[in-house]
This record gives sequence, structure tokens and C-alpha cells, in this order.
Amino acid sequence: MNPIEHIRRYQDQLAAWRRDFHAHPETGFEEHRTAALVAERLESWGIEVHRGIGRTGVVGVLRSGRGNRAVGLRADMDALDMPEANGFAHASTVPGKMHGCGHDGHTTMLLGAARYLAETGNFDGTVHLIFQPAEEGQGGAQAMIADGLFERFPCDTVYGLHNRPGMPVGHYGIREGAMMAGCAFFDLAIHGKGGHAARPEATVDPVVCGAQVISAWQSIVGRNVAPYDTAVISVTGFEAGTAYNVIPERVALRGTVRAFKTETMRLLEQRMRALAASIAAGFGATAELDFREITVPVVNSPEQTTLIADAAAAMVGEPHVDRARVAAMGSEDFSYMLAERPGAYILVGNGDGAGSCEVHNPGYDFNDAAIPYGAGILAAVVEKELPKPA
Repeated sequence: MNPIEHIRRYQDQLAAWRRDFHAHPETGFEEHRTAALVAERLESWGIEVHRGIGRTGVVGVLRSGRGNRAVGLRADMDALDMPEANGFAHASTVPGKMHGCGHDGHTTMLLGAARYLAETGNFDGTVHLIFQPAEEGQGGAQAMIADGLFERFPCDTVYGLHNRPGMPVGHYGIREGAMMAGCAFFDLAIHGKGGHAARPEATVDPVVCGAQVISAWQSIVGRNVAPYDTAVISVTGFEAGTAYNVIPERVALRGTVRAFKTETMRLLEQRMRALAASIAAGFGATAELDFREITVPVVNSPEQTTLIADAAAAMVGEPHVDRARVAAMGSEDFSYMLAERPGAYILVGNGDGAGSCEVHNPGYDFNDAAIPYGAGILAAVVEKELPKPA
């Protein structure tokens, strides 16, 4: 049977679990309730469970047959520090926290795949079900890896997924090679000389300096990055002063940098440092840049990209699988798992109806109709990677 059709048998239960996760969001490394529920459900299907991997992560181990190969399936569990604007019954019950990226759905999809694989046993080998904490910029994948994820639970390949608003339910998107950008966060502190706003000549104004730095940084991509490459520098915060008539001593800028190549990321950092320092010096100020890698690019292995795309096409038909999906400037710390093991990361359509606005939006909601398709592709790739002997 097509895994999607099998999983639809318990779609209502999965949807109820997903909505419960949504109503009780937990942010990075605080996913205690979520992890406990995941572990409880895995154990109810006879799956071996390991808790506390990378602090709040969970790994389920499921074996079938006598095969010696193993596949890892990963889902993220954390919510975001943001308020929810939705008024439906399963809206967040935790002020200032929300499942605004669909990790409630991803967790549910992997649970659906786990139940299917436990019930059917239609594979020969071992499946490691990886429920990861703290994906949203807090290093949850790295924490699990540092805690011995791949030594304790060896994987020949590893797969992950993410919902995609705007893509129809029942459709998939993937590409070989760089699928998502690497990401760095930055903070820039500019120190000047404060004073009265009526006497700017007696000050070193860090506000004007900061504005010039922002403008100069916007030239880096256009004038230092090759036209065939892709990068983004986004200043997302500018903090300066507390009074109308006071020029402050200090301003603080923050934001993100994204690129598909490590060498491009290094170039961006070098140019940002050089421009900030030289512009600040020209004003008589000083600038200190803190530039931190958050993720490396998500890079899909050729063989595993073809394998999971073929598995998707076998379930929904080739026209519903985009094998040349445009790479996204968003980032994802599953990239660190792909840097350790060959694998692939696939997008699952979340539809274009109510709640299908972009992720990280206060009106977002995961589409429960997509659950069987996400769970189905995770199950199908296991059956394709670990086929039973004829």
C-alpha cells in the first residue's frame, strides 16, 4: 500500500496531536513536554527510545529484518519566541511563544512515519528517528552531534523535511546540491562621543556613522560578490539613544548574512569588518563586529536527492515533484547533519489556504492535510533505502 493511504487511517489522531503541540509551544532546549509526549508515543509502538540527546532531543530506534544499514529521519520540535495572532481553538496558550514555522507539524509527520514503519516493518535494517530540539538559531543539531548522535546511532544516510506555504498539498520540491543558504548573525557596536543635540560639533555622532555603515554594507553584494553567486546582508535592528536632545555614546546594529558558499560567507565577513572599521575611523569613532556562524548551507547529496524524489514520484506522480526547486536564502541547521552524513532535505507542500502565509508570521498555521504527505515521504524513503530482500 502507498504509505500515504496507510497513514491517512490515523490522520485524525495525528492532527489532534499536532494541534496539541501547537497549543503548547516550547522554544529551544525547553521542549520537555514535547519530548516526553514524543517518547511516550514511540514507546507505545514498541520503539526503543533514548532521551536527553543534545539536552532535550529524543531518538527512537526501530529495527526490522537482518540488514546492517541504517537510515536517520529527522524532525525539529522547537517553537519561536513570537506572539500568535490566530484565534482558533488550538492557538498558543503560552504568551510570546508560537509554533510559527511548522515544527509542530514536522514532529507529527515523523511520529506518523514511525507508527507506519512500526506497523508494517516493510524494510530491512535500522531506522533512527531523530527528534531535534532548538533548530531556530540555537544549535540543536550541533548539540545532538556533539552528544554523540552518529556514534551512538550510526546512520548511513539522513533525511529531513520542511513544510512550504504556497506549494500545493501533495506536492514536493527538492534540488541537488545547495538547497538552502548558510546563515550568520552579527552585532555591530559603534562607540562615539555623546553630547547635546544642539552642539553636534562637540560630539562624535555614532548614529550618523551607523547609517553610513548600513549604506556601505549594501554595496558588498553588488560590488564584491560575483554576479553568478548569491548572498544577502540584512540589518534588522538599530538601537540608538533614549532622548530627543541627546546624541548617544553608542549605537548597536544587528542582523543576518546568508550565502550558499562558505568562501562567500568569509568574504562578506571580511568586507563588513573592513567597511565598518574604516567608516568609524573616518568619523572618529570605533566599531566592533561580532560575526557568528549559525548554520552552514544545506547541501543535498546527488544519490539521496534522486532517491527521495523517486520515492515521492512513486506516491504522488512525477508532475507533483519539482526536482529543480529554486534554492532558498532561508537557513536550516539540519545542514550540520548533512555535513556529517550523505542525505537530502525535501520540501512538502503546505497549501495556499487559511494560515498558509509565510513562516515566522503571527498568522501562520501548519496545514494538517499535509501530514500524510510528510509522514509518507519519510516512510517511503526508508523502504527505498532499506528494501526487503526478494
